[in-house]
Order: sequence, then structure tokens, then C-alpha cells
Amino acid sequence: MRSVLVSCVLLCILAWCDFEIGYGQMTYNVLDHGAVGDGHRDDSEAFLKAWNASCLDKGTPRLVIPGEKTYLLQPTNFSGPCQSSSIHVEISGKLLAPSPDAWKECVDLWLTFSEVTNLTVSGSGEINGQGSLWWNKYDLLNYVNNYKVQCERPKALRFYRCDSLQLSGLTLADSPRTHISIQYCNYANVSYLQIRAPEDSPNTDGIDISMSSNVNIHDCNIGTGDDCIAVNNGTFIIDIKNIACGPGHGISIGSLGKNGDHNTVENIHVKNCSFNSTMNGARIKTFQGGSGYARRISFEEITLTTAGHPIIIDQYYCPEHDCENSTSSVQVSDVTFSGFHGTSKNEQAITLNCSQSVNCVNIVMNNINITSAVASEEVRASCSYVNGTSYATVPQVPCLSSKA
Repeated sequence: MRSVLVSCVLLCILAWCDFEIGYGQMTYNVLDHGAVGDGHRDDSEAFLKAWNASCLDKGTPRLVIPGEKTYLLQPTNFSGPCQSSSIHVEISGKLLAPSPDAWKECVDLWLTFSEVTNLTVSGSGEINGQGSLWWNKYDLLNYVNNYKVQCERPKALRFYRCDSLQLSGLTLADSPRTHISIQYCNYANVSYLQIRAPEDSPNTDGIDISMSSNVNIHDCNIGTGDDCIAVNNGTFIIDIKNIACGPGHGISIGSLGKNGDHNTVENIHVKNCSFNSTMNGARIKTFQGGSGYARRISFEEITLTTAGHPIIIDQYYCPEHDCENSTSSVQVSDVTFSGFHGTSKNEQAITLNCSQSVNCVNIVMNNINITSAVASEEVRASCSYVNGTSYATVPQVPCLSSKA
């Protein structure tokens, strides 16, 4: 009798465990929802079916995209809020954007995750935007619903209002425009990504962040035709570490203040990063005519290998070369550049080009040693309307107070 009772109890425990495991960790495979994965047929509907099933699961579901297959996807929005407490999207295969003339509608985003809390997107797969088909077609004409429309180059992957986001392991390649956009997200961890696009590919930023806070980006290898990482308006408490950047335009704060906008950026910390054959290194860029602030920013322990403009603050940023003069500007203050070592491919290694009406305040240079990539040449620094100090800085910055 006792053995029968024990057996019954064990069976009940096992049944309860099976229920909990099954309920909590359901797996949704896109192949089971109709995906083909041949790189030619549209798998968007199958992906959305698998996503919607995951989103309705009240446990902790896992959405699986198997490897060794290529999935062609039209612009797709994986939207919440979801009933699940968390969702894990595991990408092992290759996601492929349509060619420009095959888009069903003109939109500026390809893949979006929106309003999903506790989202994890990871895996060894690739997200490929087929950007080379777009880069030489700024005025691409496409036909949608029998009307001729002008299509802008889309961004590849956007996370919008996704708090407590985890993004890791993936390769992103050849986005038509920005590879990853993080907007209105609080608490995000981005790590171990490979982001690649040719040096001459236009506006192919690696990671753009805006209106977000408490974002940690680390251990990524980024080479693109624009900023490796750009920190934009409404962003604060951002930690960027162990980033290998190159080619690209460096790691940038901004641009800020375009079209007279009031922009704010605060508490941005970049550490243990390298710039290899980049157009810029550590950069802060603001337009004339804007307002707001960029403050409490640090770039520390930076390695330079033939980097152009290793350190640059430009309050007269104007890529179109048609900006009007203005007395207003975004205030740049409390910025530290520390532990820069390596070579510059330009004669001018340090540029602090600040506004006469809104000076740069409390700019600190500490332990800087930048030399020319050409053995027989020297580098120099230039600055205007800057208040601050320098310690052990080569080249010497003339408008900063030098301290022993």
C-alpha cells in the first residue's frame, strides 16, 4: 500500500513538472507555421503566425528560426504587447530582404519589434538587407497599388518601446540604411554582434539610439559606411564598451539640434574601444540653431590605428554645406577624453570647433598620445571657444589649460 502511494505521488509530481515545463517553455518553429526557407518564396505570413502564437502564450515561449535556410521577408512588424512574461526569438537561419523592385509597399523600415517587454533576440543567424541593390538608387522608383511612388532606403531592424531588451550573437549585413535602430527602449543589453557593410555604403550606421535609457552595448565588431554607433536625442545612461569600429565614421554623439530642435543627451560613457581606418574616432556633432545639451560624456581607453579625426567636437556640423549662421547651439559640457593612444591619418588629430555664443565648457583631455600614421610627419590640434584642461596630452591643445 505504501509503495502504491509513493508511486502515485511521484506520478503526480512528474505530471506537474511536465505541465509546468510545457506551459512555460513552449517552442514555436516558423517551419511548422508554413515557412519554406528557400530564399525565393515570401515567408512573412508564416513568421507572423509563429509570432502571434508566441505572443499569446502566457508562459515564456521560444520562437525558433532554424538554420541552414534562407527566409525571404517583406517589411514585417512583430508587435506587442504580448501575454507572455518574456519571449525568446532564436535566429539560426538567414533573413533576407526583398530586392528594391520586389517590395510590396514603400516603407522606411524592414523588420520591427514594437512594444514587447522582456524580449530576447539571439542566435548565430544573419539579417541581410541586400543594401547593395539600393545604395546607388537614392531616387528609386517603385510601383505600389499601380501608383508610381518614390521609395526611401529602409532601415533593417528597429526595436521600438521594447523595455528590458536582450540582443546578441547575430550578424547584420548590408542594410540599405541604418542596421539597428533602438527607440524609446529602457534597459537594453546589446552584445556580441557582427555588423558589416562596405566603407562607401551611404548612411549605413551600425547602431542608432534615440529616446532611450540604460542601454549597454559591448563586445561588438562594427564596420560600416557611417557611424559605428550614434547616440541621438533623448538618450541617457548609455555604456559602450569593447567595440571594434572600422571602417566607419566612429562613435558619435549626435548629430543634435537639426532644424532648430531642442535635443538632450546625458551620461554617455565609451570605454575600451578601437578605431581602425575610420573617418573619425570619438565625435560630438551639433547643428547651429539648435538648443539643449550634451553633457557628462566620457571616452576612455581608446586605441587608434590610422584613424581620421581621432577626437572631434563640431558645433558647426553641416553635412549638406547649406546651413545658416545662428547664435544658438546645443550646449556641450563636462566631456572627458582619456587614455587615447595610436595613430592619426590626418595632420589635425584633435579638433574642438565650438560655438562663439555657446562655448564648450569643462572639456578635459587626460593621458592622450596621438602620433601621425606617417613616420616623418607630426600631428596638431586646433580649438576655439573651449573651456577646460589637459593633462599629458600630445598633441598639445592650445586653448586648454595645461596641467602637470
